[in-house]
Amino acid sequence: MYVWDFAALKPYWGLIWQGLLVTVYYTVTTVVAGLAIGLFVGILRTTAPRWVTVPLRLYIEVFRCTPLLVQLIWVYYALPVLIGVDMSPAMACFIALSLYAGSFYAEIFRGGIEAVDTGQWEAGRAIGMRRGKIFRRIVLPQATQVMIPSFINQTIMQLKNTSLVSVVAVGDLLYQGTVITASSYKPLEVYTTIAVLYFVVLFPLTLVADRVELKMGAHR
Repeated sequence: MYVWDFAALKPYWGLIWQGLLVTVYYTVTTVVAGLAIGLFVGILRTTAPRWVTVPLRLYIEVFRCTPLLVQLIWVYYALPVLIGVDMSPAMACFIALSLYAGSFYAEIFRGGIEAVDTGQWEAGRAIGMRRGKIFRRIVLPQATQVMIPSFINQTIMQLKNTSLVSVVAVGDLLYQGTVITASSYKPLEVYTTIAVLYFVVLFPLTLVADRVELKMGAHR
């Protein structure tokens, strides 16, 4: 019968917290970068001519329809060869995660913008507002109400996706767990602790997402 011994992890708590900080760091930075990419691409997809939207659609579908793990490995190993520039594991992960997040956020932005009735645009033009002002003052605030629940859910997914950076030796929570397991020979305790930490971070976010969805539904 296996004897659980979580006390054996006490010398490694520094590594565990370090890994958790790296996980949170990658989540925050790639979500911010992904939102910027998504906003840019999403707006262009709703306003730009076809010769612009076609390559943007290709970008979105490539990143949405291929596994993130494959993307991480490709950016780390293949992209430096193609562009002739050395790339650290940290930078490769940031690029891959940001582009991946951006493809999903772009569709959220596009869907939210297109959900606003075209009459809102016409009303803005009728009172002499320019297109950019109509978008900022009328369309975007209404679209945001539709988009917020999807943004929260995608951000939750992004945090879980950061666990994949461990495959290229970035010291996130899962990577540190692997290091600790090799040293302590306590895989059950280590990965149980990691799972609990992910749950502690993610569960409040899921509650927020559920609450926002209820509020948005009541508002609509």
